[in-house]
Amino acid sequence: MASLGSSLRLAVLIVGLLVSPATSQSFGVVQNDIIVLDTDRLFNESRFGQRMIADYQRQREALIARNREIEEQLKAEEQDLTEKRGTMPADEFRDLADAFDEKVQGFRERAERKARDLERRRERAPVSFMRTIEPVLVELMQDSDSDIILEKRQLLLATDVIDVTDLAISRVDEALGEGPPDGEGPAGEAPEASEESPGEN
Repeated sequence: MASLGSSLRLAVLIVGLLVSPATSQSFGVVQNDIIVLDTDRLFNESRFGQRMIADYQRQREALIARNREIEEQLKAEEQDLTEKRGTMPADEFRDLADAFDEKVQGFRERAERKARDLERRRERAPVSFMRTIEPVLVELMQDSDSDIILEKRQLLLATDVIDVTDLAISRVDEALGEGPPDGEGPAGEAPEASEESPGEN
């Protein structure tokens, strides 16, 4: 998901952690002072990142479906109100119409608020992701005897740098799988269908 990947580059630890060199070199890990990481790929191809993206998509689709359901109910209620217009006094109809308008406005405000909340959590997901996988990256730095991790897309020209993205994906998958069960996803709790109904004010 392109927008998540873009946010991730802003959230990445362009890690000048300057950890202490590893006391022994890990077999199969290239040793270098500077290593490079493609954080878009790390987020989009690791199982943890994919789960966060899938969580967001699922919650977004649930919110859209619930909004459409409520909209259909409101349309039916509006039609019923229209049919009653000629069968009741004008002042009584006006009271019902005003109450209906207030109901519709309340639904729109809640729907917009939930959409904004979902978007904010989506934008925070890369920060949560990087915070959670930081120990894995620190260990990778130690194993490669590196002093710094650079974001690949921010690297214009360089020599003697090693891209460790594939290894980082493998390490994150091995250490975290789909992520901690109580970890923060892009949208937190799934929207509760019971929170919205046309009758709420």
